[in-house]
Amino acid sequence: MKWDAWGDPSAATALSDGIRSLLEQALGVSVADAARRSPAEVELAPSALPAADRDAFVEIVGAGHVGTSDGDRLSRAGGKSTPDLLRRTRAPRQDAPDAVLAPGTDDEVARVLAHCSRRSIAVVPFGGGTSVVGGLNPVREGHTAVVSLDLRRFDRLEALDEVSGEAVLGAGVTGPEAERVLGERGFSLGHFPQSFQYATIGGFAATRSSGQASAGYGRFDDMISGLTLVTPAGVLETGGPAPASAAGPDLRQLVAGSEGTLGVITRVRLRVHRVPESVRYEAWAFDDFAAGAEAMRVVEQQGAGPTVMRLSDEAETGINLATTEHIGAQQITGGCLAVTTFEGTAAHAESRHAETRALFEAHGGRSLGEQPARDWDAGRFSAPYLRDALLDAGALCETLETATSWSNLHALKAEVTTALTDALRQTGTPTLVMCHISHVYPTGASLYFTVVAGQRGDAVEQWASAKRAASDAIVEHGGTITHHHAVGADHREWMTREIGELGVAVLRSVKRTLDPAGILNPGKLIP
Repeated sequence: MKWDAWGDPSAATALSDGIRSLLEQALGVSVADAARRSPAEVELAPSALPAADRDAFVEIVGAGHVGTSDGDRLSRAGGKSTPDLLRRTRAPRQDAPDAVLAPGTDDEVARVLAHCSRRSIAVVPFGGGTSVVGGLNPVREGHTAVVSLDLRRFDRLEALDEVSGEAVLGAGVTGPEAERVLGERGFSLGHFPQSFQYATIGGFAATRSSGQASAGYGRFDDMISGLTLVTPAGVLETGGPAPASAAGPDLRQLVAGSEGTLGVITRVRLRVHRVPESVRYEAWAFDDFAAGAEAMRVVEQQGAGPTVMRLSDEAETGINLATTEHIGAQQITGGCLAVTTFEGTAAHAESRHAETRALFEAHGGRSLGEQPARDWDAGRFSAPYLRDALLDAGALCETLETATSWSNLHALKAEVTTALTDALRQTGTPTLVMCHISHVYPTGASLYFTVVAGQRGDAVEQWASAKRAASDAIVEHGGTITHHHAVGADHREWMTREIGELGVAVLRSVKRTLDPAGILNPGKLIP
């Protein structure tokens, strides 16, 4: 990906006339596309890695897999959150890892970690670079240097059990590559987060990712049947051959979500399924968010089984209508837009489609046909490109997410919306807060907020104050500090309130056991 933006430069999004008009009229943003710096113009802090350590790494992984050039370091300087990109485009000097290492075997990873433990060198595991919570920041925390440990050479489908429906994939396999290699054998993983095009299997596991098809296939941690974790203390293999076990606490769930702080995930054994024979699409209009959410609750609790089920609130629906090229096709002039898809055999997809249709109609849903759902499917990975264009134009655009129970859903949505709006109003800018439900469970659902405002003063601090207010509102009003974006550095401050002092003590104790020197991804996850 680009060092200072999301994804493929050729896929960058130009702002439409509708969006430019919205920015100028509703948010007071004087649209002016910003000029970008080339990597050659960036001043990096000099590498702090001693020559002797570089030589040791060359001996372990090979000269071709140790990078210390400015280009190598800059591309691993952090993730892709709005603050990450604002700092990257505006700060006169950029911090970056002191070197980039790309081991190719578990033994090489173990030897790198052993050397770094002896020499007090911090290690940041790196997959696709898509973190939006500061999970890849090169934090030193008193260590002599920090290196980025790139997992790109763990890039194979290592095994596929077609009878049991399990695959073993290297941690560096990207989402598209996983679908390609599995698809050649007639299988699919079915995990499609917005970061899908760049994020990796190891990253999905390390952050407990949740994909857009979670209603049908579950979260990524639901798919995991085993992991290999290389730590300074040794190699931990979690998950045995059986589909379920009562042999003590499930260590898979200790590794999933560990964000590189306990060890380096090098491979993951996963539940996979046959490529679906049929896919059905249908979009819906509801009079308001409450009606749509109630319909989704009933569908989920009765097990009607859409593969994808998401609902945009009135603000998000309105913005989509004001800026899309398919206004006429959507046949909706207000209320809320819902999208559903159904996968499986033709008969199974049709059966679940019909059951969901009946429940939606019973709760006031009006069918809009296939096209709006197909349009969403075609553009579902493009939102980060639009975010970048908005930042360049002088708007502040960022997302955050949480989850709560169905009974608390609307109260939490209102509290977070108010917290964001009030915090940004203090910086003197009108604000647009949009929200959708994208992941549902029998007992509750996620809330995914998108915020657009005008940039004022220090835009990084402007967003930090708003995010702080929203995070306080989330933990004070019954939400989780993160549903699928992970903790990283950005949510670490709220972890104690989420899991309690004893929970934090448990995580610290595990880290001391697996990482006695404290070299693994310092400053993330564990307070």
